[in-house]
Amino acid sequence: MTTSTQAFWAARDLLIRHRTDYEAAIREFTWPQLNAFNWAIDHFDQMAIDNHRTALHIVEEGGDELQLSFSDMSMRSSQVANFLHAQGVRRGDKILMILGNEVALWDTMLGAFKLGAVVIPATSLLTDTDIVDRMTRGEVKHVVVGSAQTHKFALVTQTFTRLCVGEPHDGWINFDAAYNAPTVFTPQGITHAQDPMLLYFTSGTTALPKLVLHTQQSYPVGHLSTMYWLGLMPGDMHLNISSPGWAKHAWSCFFAPWIAGAGIFIYNTARFNATALLEQLSKRPITSLCAAPTVWRMLIQEDLASYRDKLQLREVIGAGEPLNPEIIDQIQNSWGLTLRDGYGQTETCAQIGNSPGQAVKAGSMGKPLPGYHVELLNAEGIACDEGEVCLSLSPRPVGLMVGYADSPEKTAEVMRDGYYHCGDVAQRDSDGYITFVGRADDVFKSAGYRISPFEVESALIEHPSVVEVAVIPSPDPVRNTIPKAFVILAANQQPSEALAREIFTFAKERLAPYKRVRRITFVTELPKTISGKIRRVQLRHEEAERRQINALQVHEYLE
Repeated sequence: MTTSTQAFWAARDLLIRHRTDYEAAIREFTWPQLNAFNWAIDHFDQMAIDNHRTALHIVEEGGDELQLSFSDMSMRSSQVANFLHAQGVRRGDKILMILGNEVALWDTMLGAFKLGAVVIPATSLLTDTDIVDRMTRGEVKHVVVGSAQTHKFALVTQTFTRLCVGEPHDGWINFDAAYNAPTVFTPQGITHAQDPMLLYFTSGTTALPKLVLHTQQSYPVGHLSTMYWLGLMPGDMHLNISSPGWAKHAWSCFFAPWIAGAGIFIYNTARFNATALLEQLSKRPITSLCAAPTVWRMLIQEDLASYRDKLQLREVIGAGEPLNPEIIDQIQNSWGLTLRDGYGQTETCAQIGNSPGQAVKAGSMGKPLPGYHVELLNAEGIACDEGEVCLSLSPRPVGLMVGYADSPEKTAEVMRDGYYHCGDVAQRDSDGYITFVGRADDVFKSAGYRISPFEVESALIEHPSVVEVAVIPSPDPVRNTIPKAFVILAANQQPSEALAREIFTFAKERLAPYKRVRRITFVTELPKTISGKIRRVQLRHEEAERRQINALQVHEYLE
């Protein structure tokens, strides 16, 4: 065992020991100081020695399932590392990976990390044009994709190694050959903690996606804070609902559970089915569940109370976007569990959160997690009770990206004046709890008052007919802009003027006059990034065009 392994495990064990004692964790935790460090070799392989606990459990919709132990995963990933090396993969090479929730994804990531290669996880939703952009700007040399994705590479002109998982394709090397490779991997040189490990393309809404670069330290070690926020312990079984290719998948379906020595549970379905998920939760030893607010909104439409005595859940967590208080209340009433929120970005690990044992304030993201010094800065760069969420760089938190790989200008823009600027606005109360207000470019003014879309959305979603909602400014000749809500209704509801009036009244009773919704449009879907976040910028643009010609939408109603 290396000194780096010992330092990493000591930091992990301290956080597990203080899992429910936030003040002690904040007081005693320091980031481990590492030099030579390869997380897959120095942590995972060491943890996996004679470790027969379940590391990965994948259940398919049709009933097929696969369970692999930590020892199994260590051996398989060594085979993949040897296979990749035989195909010409070398330290620092970029590997574009497009795989579903299949064991090859975990094998590939661990195997590539052992080699010191750089993985670029990507979603299967990418188009041919997206692929060309990723291949070019990512300087990709090797590709590992599912067989259904191979046709998307027809427009790529550069030379690259083609590795295909699943059904064989002409011109592609079948990934199955990896499992004939030797089971013992010998590293080719030393991996340094600052060596590159991951490149993530952010889901851009107004410009080309940015390339976020993380190291062998910033994600594997940085996710100590994520492990703490999730509340994971050795022997737990963690279920996270997230699509492969996104940073949150790596957060909760890879690093955080395996840092703790917890297993990862995957339930694969063609489409999300709340009832089917609840059935899995009721018959599997799943101790923690993390999902986006959209999933929680769908779950609370079910009879959750009937499952209460069948669950082994200890932790329930929301991530991706802020949780509405109504959801938290319903989970508490149905299951007796506190649904906890948190905050982070692709550029960081979890930096703010409601950790286990903390009192939760409705609507709050929680407090800064161990290892992070968070300031809210106003436009003049002065710390205040409401401002942009910023991370102090003195000292620099380990879980922060190196920068944007293709843009030193953008890196300099967010890393300035001694802080990393997150681009989100929040409030801090007298107890230190931080509440999300909105993206800096989502907050708007109406009649001179600042309005947080999230605050209005949280009020509207309490209405029993509302499943999901997005609030934007609608141009108005008197107030400059007025709040407008795009509303998705529950399955048993139909758009009508009467229902719109009911929601207007409902909002009026719960919001200050200047925050009241003045327009409602009932819709069946909301525009979202491929990572699932609402594209309010698109809604604002389309609304501005409609107001120029004073056009009403179908199922649009005015107060």
